[in-house]
Amino acid sequence: MADDLLLLEGLQFFGHHGDVEAERSLGGRVDVDVEIRADLKAAGHSDQLTDSVDYVRCYEMVRQVVEDGRHNLLEAVAEEIAEALLAEERIRSVLVRVAKQPPLPGVFSRFGVTIERDRGGAG
Repeated sequence: MADDLLLLEGLQFFGHHGDVEAERSLGGRVDVDVEIRADLKAAGHSDQLTDSVDYVRCYEMVRQVVEDGRHNLLEAVAEEIAEALLAEERIRSVLVRVAKQPPLPGVFSRFGVTIERDRGGAG
C-alpha cells in the first residue's frame, strides 16, 4: 500500500522545556511541525473520517505533550510526540520538528530538532 502524507504545520504552543531551569519554570513558545505517513486512499474514496487519521486528535496529542510535559531537551519532546502519534493504528511513520527560541544573546530565528520514526522502531 502507498503511504500518503498528512501535515500539521505551524503549530505553536507554550511549553516548559529547556536545559536551563529558567526555561522550564518560565516557559516559552514551542513550534511544532508534523508529517504523518499513512494510507489515506480509502478515506479519499469514502469521504469518512473513520477511514483516515483524525488530525484533530493528532493535534491534541501534540498539544498535550508540549503543554503538559517538562523536558530538558527538544529531542525528548519530539520523541514523546512521535511515540504518541505512532500509537495510532493507521499511522505508519512520522517526521516531527520541534523548535524554540533559546535564551541566548545573538540574532537567530530559532533552534530545533527533527526526528523520523516509524512503526517498526527504525528511524
